[in-house]
Amino acid sequence: MRVLVDISHPAHFHFFKYVIEAWRQRGHQVTIASRDKDITLELLDAAKENHYPLSTARRGVFGLGVELLEHESALYRLVKEHKPDVLLQVGGTFIVHVGRLTGTKSIVFYDTENATVSNFITYPFADAICTPASYKGDIGAKHVRYDGFQELAYLHPNWFVPDKSVLDRVGVEDGNPFSLVRFVGWDSGHDVNLNGFSRRGKEQLISELAALGKVFISSEGSLPLSLQNYELDLPKSEIHHLMAFANLCVGESATMASEAAILGTPAVFLSPVGRGYTDEQEQKYGLVYNYDAQSEDEAISRAVELFADTEIKKKWLPKREMLLADKIDVTAWMVDFVEEFVKKP
Repeated sequence: MRVLVDISHPAHFHFFKYVIEAWRQRGHQVTIASRDKDITLELLDAAKENHYPLSTARRGVFGLGVELLEHESALYRLVKEHKPDVLLQVGGTFIVHVGRLTGTKSIVFYDTENATVSNFITYPFADAICTPASYKGDIGAKHVRYDGFQELAYLHPNWFVPDKSVLDRVGVEDGNPFSLVRFVGWDSGHDVNLNGFSRRGKEQLISELAALGKVFISSEGSLPLSLQNYELDLPKSEIHHLMAFANLCVGESATMASEAAILGTPAVFLSPVGRGYTDEQEQKYGLVYNYDAQSEDEAISRAVELFADTEIKKKWLPKREMLLADKIDVTAWMVDFVEEFVKKP
């Protein structure tokens, strides 16, 4: 089997890294296309992956449109050269049109219902659309639901073991409480015209958390001067190890809220639009607290309440164990699903 994986975001590198390894061990050929966004290329290079950068991430509707043409043109040439049996991507917008033009099967993996524009121009052209079972809405005959979350592809215990030595690198003594805060850049295609915490809210959140323990901020954008001393100084490739030992994860990233849930770390997620998977993680497992952007004060109060509870990690452990018992190893499922899909006429 010849597979082409298009990795357009750092989180997508994590999503595919173990399945790529598994396919290669089975003798399959894997080609990687990439996109220069945040640390995507850095992660691929650190993993010593040979990859083909096809575009640089742009901002705004016009910029994203220009990049779409740029990326797909380069991807078309790459597909004609490598002749893969199947194209794979999270989100899928780049691969589906090229798949149609070249007669190559395309499989989209996604979990973001509010990406209405990109989904509108993607889903009709895909051969299969794989989502968590919690995905809101029915995409039709090509919709494949799996009983898991995308983050389980790389954080399931079969693949990920937290390294406690990360605490030394950030200056935290084992047993001392700390929180991880994530602010996003709001420049993704599905984030246009959206926003999260206000500046006042950010400063209040950090002030109240810092009164209880150490705080680390991971931010896509520049931070106000008042918050810069809290900025995390750690390679981004180690963020999941740090998250696993945190007492709290709070912020504007649905992905990081889900990652925290899977790792057994309490999460507070604030966004103008929710996600089916974080809703399930709250309603069924009690691992995440979801708030809309109008409920900033409530989100801050909840975060402070959780961080103040010195027994919180012990309370979250059985919730995490319940989630892991219910859900599948997504990487193991992907390995077999794609192989079988390629065999279909």
